[in-house]
Formats: sequence, structure tokens, C-alpha cells
Amino acid sequence: MKSIISQTAIHQRQFWINEIQKLSDSFSDNVDRLEVELEKEIKEKGIASLIDHLRLCGNIPECYRHDTSEEKLYSKYTDIILSLSYKILGFNSLVLKERGDAADVEVFAKSYSFVADAKAFRLSHTAKNQKDFKVQAMDEWKRGKPYAMIVCPIYQLPNSSSQIYQQATTRNVCIFTYSHLALLLTYSGRVGTNKVEKLLERILQTIPALNPSKSATDYWLPLNKTMLSFSKEIIALWNTEKIAATESIAIAKKEALDFLVQEREKIMCMTRQEALKELMKIYKIDNRIKTVQAISDNGLFSIQ
Repeated sequence: MKSIISQTAIHQRQFWINEIQKLSDSFSDNVDRLEVELEKEIKEKGIASLIDHLRLCGNIPECYRHDTSEEKLYSKYTDIILSLSYKILGFNSLVLKERGDAADVEVFAKSYSFVADAKAFRLSHTAKNQKDFKVQAMDEWKRGKPYAMIVCPIYQLPNSSSQIYQQATTRNVCIFTYSHLALLLTYSGRVGTNKVEKLLERILQTIPALNPSKSATDYWLPLNKTMLSFSKEIIALWNTEKIAATESIAIAKKEALDFLVQEREKIMCMTRQEALKELMKIYKIDNRIKTVQAISDNGLFSIQ
């Protein structure tokens, strides 16, 4: 059976992992450049290329060290992919450049609007909790808009019980997945954007109608039914995206394991001196020493 996610899609992901590494040296200057380059690619290759991004963008590459400019730029990459998806679906959308207490994406339809945020996680990060999803924060960041949406990799969401579902239903924040969004893109290519705009509004309206519950089933059953009952064409597309979601897990695991095994081999082949230098680099000892040394009396006591 032919795979849903092609080798071309996997190579495309590797290209962008490398590209983000190159661009990360100047974070603020290159967010705009990254957006322009991605828009150009989607324009040239079409919706299928954007769907490939959505299916594979949910895991942060293990080759990016924690809290580095690479990781931060990757976070912006997922926001850009999210915003481009909404644009293809017929919405006006923009990635907000401000940092701090604000959503990352704003989306405008003809009759409604919402804020959105893209989430990505490392496969090796096991201790995910409600703070990782920022459901409460998204409610506060609506800034007068009626809806908010958090888009996550489907395989990183709790499948039994979680506080995030109770928070979502209590605070009217839609937890969505890249897989569901990819399905909407495929559907829009067949029926046009007007129907998708109506469907997405119906999805957003489903959340406040739910009884607050920690149950994953209580959350996903009505949301999935809202989509499946909207059109017979979605039923036909559902199984394809279900298979693609399974494939994306295997691809993400291979990518992460290949890197980690190589890292283990590299460490085992190091001399003692090389290992010590690598530890110094990982813990940023020299940079932290410079930061400490730069601290001096700020002269506030001299202001009299």
C-alpha cells in the first residue's frame, strides 16, 4: 500500500530543519524572511506542500537544543504554517510579531474572528502538563474576539483524561490538531472556501456547548461528529488523514531516534577533553560567566 506521506514530504521537512538552523543566527531579522520563503514555496508547489508541512511540523527537531534561537524560530515556523493554512482556507490571517502576553496568530472571516496558536513538542519531552498547552492564557489573549484555537500534533494530546479539556470547555478555547486542519485543507480544495468557513465556525461553536469535563472522549466525540456530519466528502477524507497521522508518528520517531543514536555514538567516541568542552558548550558556562561579570553597580543609590 502506497504511503500517504511521501519521501518528497520528508525531504522537504529536512530542508526546512536545515534552513531554520541557517536563519536562526539573526532571529528578529529572519522571521519575516522565513514567512516570505514559505509563502513562495506554497505558491509554487500548491496546497499539497502545505499539507505536508502540517502533517510533520508538530515535533521540534531533536537537533535543536532547548531554548535556543533555532527552537524559537521553529516555533515561529509553526505559527507561519498555521497562518498560511488559514489563508488558503479563505481567511485573512497574520502572524503577530509581538512577544509576551499575546496569541501568535490572528484570523478574520467574513462574520467572525479568532486568535490561534501553534504547538510543537519534542518527542523526548515526556512531562507535558496543562501549562504546556496554555489554554487559560489563550482565553485571556482573545482580546475581545469570540473564539480561540490551539493547534497541536494529534499524537501529543491526552487520549483519556486531562485538565486541558476541562479548561478548554470552561473557557471556550478550541483544541484542534494539525491532522484536522490538513483535512480541512484537502476538503477546501474540493468544495471551495465558503463551506470551510462555515464548518470552522460550527467547530468553534461546538466547544462552549460542551459540558466541562476532563474526558478526552467527551471533548473529541462531539467535535469529530461536527466535522463528519457536515459532509459525506469529509467522511471519505477522514480515513486518509487517520492513516497519515499514524505515518507521521513513525516518521517523527525515526527522525528523533536517528539523531539521538548519532549523538550517543559521537559522545562515546570523544576523548575526555572533548567531552568536557561539549559539556561547557551545553551548559553555556562561558556565556553565563560573561553575564555575571557584566553586572555592576547601577548607581541608583547616587540618585539623591
